[in-house]
Amino acid sequence: MLCVVKAFGAMIITHYQRLLNYITPDVVHVMMEGRVVLSGGPELAARLEREGYAKLAEELGYDYKEEL
Repeated sequence: MLCVVKAFGAMIITHYQRLLNYITPDVVHVMMEGRVVLSGGPELAARLEREGYAKLAEELGYDYKEEL
């Protein structure tokens, strides 16, 4: 008997929430200074899009400056 499993896993690293309009993540990780500082579900990506990375960095005590 042949068992076929239809499962797929991928790690996508992006700065663009727009990409998540096409892909619904199970887990979202936020990195600052090379470390994962916050994890959550798709709602975390939506929050970052809505409020911005700088606001989250401030809440977590990181000194974040926008690059121009």
